[in-house]
Amino acid sequence: MAQAPESLNLSMDYATDKSLDRDCTTLSRHVLQQLHSFSADAQDLSALMNRIALAGKLIARRMSNAGLMEGVLGFTGEVNVQGESVKKLDVYANDVFISVFKQSGLVCRLASEEMENPYYIPENCPIGRYTLLYDPIDGSSNTDTNLSLGSIFAIRQQEGNDSDGKAADLLTNGRKQLAAGYILYGPCTMLVYTIGKGVHSFTLDPSLGEFILTEENIRIPDHGSVYSVNEGNFWQWEESIREYIRYVHRTEGYTARYSGAMVSDIHRILVQGGVFLYPGTVQKPEGKLRLLYESAPLAFLIEQAGGRATTGLVDILEVVPKKLHQRTPLIIGSKEDVAKVESFIQNGH
Repeated sequence: MAQAPESLNLSMDYATDKSLDRDCTTLSRHVLQQLHSFSADAQDLSALMNRIALAGKLIARRMSNAGLMEGVLGFTGEVNVQGESVKKLDVYANDVFISVFKQSGLVCRLASEEMENPYYIPENCPIGRYTLLYDPIDGSSNTDTNLSLGSIFAIRQQEGNDSDGKAADLLTNGRKQLAAGYILYGPCTMLVYTIGKGVHSFTLDPSLGEFILTEENIRIPDHGSVYSVNEGNFWQWEESIREYIRYVHRTEGYTARYSGAMVSDIHRILVQGGVFLYPGTVQKPEGKLRLLYESAPLAFLIEQAGGRATTGLVDILEVVPKKLHQRTPLIIGSKEDVAKVESFIQNGH
């Protein structure tokens, strides 16, 4: 029987080693590798990302069984601080993040778009100097129709003692974020994150119960064909946004993709390029998206991938909120496509 050449055996061994190395690169390990450190701060960030991953696993498990369980889907009958009807899955996901981080010992406060005020964990506060800001379920209008959903998160370091419980130190621009990202619940569950050292994606391997590295240092194309916006709001927008939409309608090479779940739409644009728009309206120029829980975390991530995020007039990461639940317009994606939208807003063409 003929033997394989030694060079082929070496090549196969190398391929196996690379495959195993990739399969062994879990999220917590990757954070430490990114920081090139096993310092206390590095271990803290690694542990925090591990807790976010655990929350994602619990939520993904709940979603996979939602259609088989009674009382999981539908509305609670309550309205949240944003004035929006609350889905049962919103409440479950919010509780998951609280429960997971109660056990972390690192997070003193959690701030969510589902809660009017931050949630404090007094037993963690003497040691824990971190705050988690999050949108537990983004795109919850899709929960009852088995479409993609997501969770958005950001980690900030607490500044000062917050003795009055108002969390005023969170009212700073998005460049104060230590980490940010999202979890996408689709055909597979993915976690995409940045700690200011590029953007990296992980896929949940159900057989291992671990998020395994999928791609490092993702770069968003400078230009893409996709524009993602709810055109049902067309007549509610300022004329400059309507003119941009007319421009893409008459220009060859553009394609519309909008799912109603922002994480899913942003992930498509991260991979393929293009632009996502959620502008303000004539009646509500401040927009709908929450700065601290949605716009700023996604802006940090997209900027780290080489893209841009803006209100149309100022970079999202430069916006300083005046209140915890401040809203903002959002234009985010590939540099050239964001610049094109800006040109319509600022110059009318």
